[in-house]
Amino acid sequence: MGRWIRPEVYPLMAAMTFVTSLCVFQLTRNVILNPDVRVNKAHRRMAVLDNEEEGERYAEHGLRKYLRTRRPEVMPSINHFFSHSQEDK
Repeated sequence: MGRWIRPEVYPLMAAMTFVTSLCVFQLTRNVILNPDVRVNKAHRRMAVLDNEEEGERYAEHGLRKYLRTRRPEVMPSINHFFSHSQEDK
């Protein structure tokens, strides 16, 4: 490549590539799936879209339904270890 790419720069390039790909993914998801984005000319002409079920499908996606049944813990085993005393074991 060139002299400006050094091994010290690789972690920064990896982080920036990851963040940029997340941004592109989110923007593409919103343009394609969000019911509030009106790309179609017929939908843009209507003032209010009557698509409540489509909005519900967008807001209640599979990941959110899965996480709703789980406990809100990042590391359950570590939380259990530090929150309970040795006598409880």
